[in-house]
Amino acid sequence: MPLRAMLPLPLLLAALAVAAAAAGAPRPHPLDPLSAAELTAVRAAVLASPLVPARPLTFHYVGLDEPDKPDVLSYAYGGGGGASRHALPRSAFVIARAGGESHELRVDVANASSPSVLSHAVHRGAGFPTLTLEEQFAAGALPPKHPPFVESVRRRGVDMDDVLCAVFPVGWFGGDGEPRRSRVAKVLCFVAGATANFYARPLEGVTLVVDLDRMAIVGYRDRVAYPVPKAEGTDYRAGKAGPPYAGPAPAPGVVVQPEGRGFHIDGHVVRWANWEFHVGFDMRAGTVISLASVHDADADAGGARRRRQVLYRGFVSEIFVPYMDPVEEWYYRTFLDAGEYGLGLWAFPLQPGGDCPANAAYLDGHYSGQDGRPVEARNMICVFERYSGDVAWRHTEAGFPNQLVIFDHEQKALRLRGRRRVSNSQSLADSVRPDVSLVARMVVSAGNYDYILDWEFKTSGSIKLVVSLTGLLEVKATAYAHADEVAQDAHGTLVAENTIAVYHDHYVTYHLDLDVDGTNNSFVKNIVTAVVRDADADADADADAAADTPRRSYWTVRREVAEREADGQVDLGGGAPADLVFVNPGKKTRMGNEVGYRVVPGGATAASVLADDDFPQRRAAYCKKQVRVTPYSRSEKWASGLYADQSTGGDGLAAWSERDRAIRGEDIVLWYTVGLHHVPYQEDFPVMPTLSGGLELRPSNFFERNPLLTTMPIGHGRPLVNCSCAGGDSISR
Repeated sequence: MPLRAMLPLPLLLAALAVAAAAAGAPRPHPLDPLSAAELTAVRAAVLASPLVPARPLTFHYVGLDEPDKPDVLSYAYGGGGGASRHALPRSAFVIARAGGESHELRVDVANASSPSVLSHAVHRGAGFPTLTLEEQFAAGALPPKHPPFVESVRRRGVDMDDVLCAVFPVGWFGGDGEPRRSRVAKVLCFVAGATANFYARPLEGVTLVVDLDRMAIVGYRDRVAYPVPKAEGTDYRAGKAGPPYAGPAPAPGVVVQPEGRGFHIDGHVVRWANWEFHVGFDMRAGTVISLASVHDADADAGGARRRRQVLYRGFVSEIFVPYMDPVEEWYYRTFLDAGEYGLGLWAFPLQPGGDCPANAAYLDGHYSGQDGRPVEARNMICVFERYSGDVAWRHTEAGFPNQLVIFDHEQKALRLRGRRRVSNSQSLADSVRPDVSLVARMVVSAGNYDYILDWEFKTSGSIKLVVSLTGLLEVKATAYAHADEVAQDAHGTLVAENTIAVYHDHYVTYHLDLDVDGTNNSFVKNIVTAVVRDADADADADADAAADTPRRSYWTVRREVAEREADGQVDLGGGAPADLVFVNPGKKTRMGNEVGYRVVPGGATAASVLADDDFPQRRAAYCKKQVRVTPYSRSEKWASGLYADQSTGGDGLAAWSERDRAIRGEDIVLWYTVGLHHVPYQEDFPVMPTLSGGLELRPSNFFERNPLLTTMPIGHGRPLVNCSCAGGDSISR
């Protein structure tokens, strides 16, 4: 039974006002992120609930409590449309702190004027929820009021007005077996002064410990003093780095779409070319892509367009960034960016023309602040068509003697023409398809690092997931001024005077609930297996082997279907090469092949090399394997567990996988980790050029043929034009 609470009059009036404003709005899609009106209703219900009487009460996570998957699939693909679709429940999942405890609540917001608490529980296990922005800023403001810190700053000859401080999670490094009850964090400080890059100027050796619930300093240590690195040469802003600009200057360019954008956004649903998908926003995961389906022109029947399921839900589940310096000020820097900080919380407005091209459209989002009030996040996600200059497919046939196979634009038919008569390369354009794709992008600035997170949809049926790293290195101050002075392991690279950029890793783990033409899928490893011929031994078993041929070896494919979770774990750097494919054993092509999508690594396939019993590794044990497959579970979203701050590894992807559940012919989920061992170099300083990795989900026997053959060539029947403008003159070719 719902636990309904009587709302105090001010909260009731606020909820009614928001509900009235939202009354005229269209009914939300069941996977739409919570609106400002719904977040306001959640706040009112939680604050009025007698189940959490303690104060102060702070909101640490408020997100969509998504409906049951079968219901969502029926809504999306059941055949009904518009008003004929039945409304699905709208509820929120809340994690709030009050009375020194973490409270989990589910709140019904189907009617924003009368929200109700559906359930309540208190978390008794290890770990704490995501840190709020407000408490991080409050903790960072404490050191200048702490006398021992003031003295440390004075001894270093630093002006306190130039000091900035930031919060760093403490991680977990063992204990007595009981969950830690004190929610503490380290606070480290830096010197800005004449530069915006304060991360490049740490107050090395000074550490403060803050109790976040009490918002009080409970520990202080000034262990060692090193020179504060100079501000000169650390600023990355254009007005500070130049002029003069001595580097090469490419000609400026612009994207022009004479017929306008080729995609349409209806609320949170994006339609483009042969793709349709839903874009959501979550304060922990950031971008959430759902219900991605592709139109198969060859499968249309009776004039109806057939949409085929590919991806039910996908998002970045965690970003694990452990640093490799074991000293006191660094050993605990083993960040879980999604679980400890929240990727959506640290996504800032995208800059048109810089973060996204001129042809982009933008989506806003909302999240709950620490007090539960909605915060508008504008321009969080951009969507745009990418004209990369790449080729989708091409072929020129020169096998006919003295002739080329070309396409006759006037007759719209293939012709054979003498090779010497073909002098205009334009006549061969239909042997080529330029690659055009649609990108949904978010940029997360998690402290010093920036992550550009792209979901790229291609007309070939592929989905490319790309993570690009840029931003600022996390550095430590040192007495070293030249590399020749470094006589022992410095745990990093000397990138500037008195500045070491510390070695570290990046592990970006995606949660990808693939539904390849339906929910019941299997995970197949097509293992490349070498065969060495022994002509005498093979003659009786293989008729072809009896042929007189000098070939002594070849490779073939050995097919393995994963039965259980242990079989679905893959180390991409070990063992024989293999194609990794999600197949639907109940659906086959006309040729009899199981329809599928394969996982194609796109670089950055590092796995963790930390010891299995090292505490950071225990918290993120899943990073030992880049690929894991688990059965679908609504509650299994976060690779590091629901409570990542000070987590102990008892909850999360690695722990779930140990159950070794059946995954053959089931509704299964792909967890893919993009991994990078980052050895910094001087070119990464003071700001790092973008470095990318990712994966591609590529159709494999999903279509009857190349789906691009059914698409009209770009520029078909129209001249291809290139305009270059200089000094008021335009030249068209």
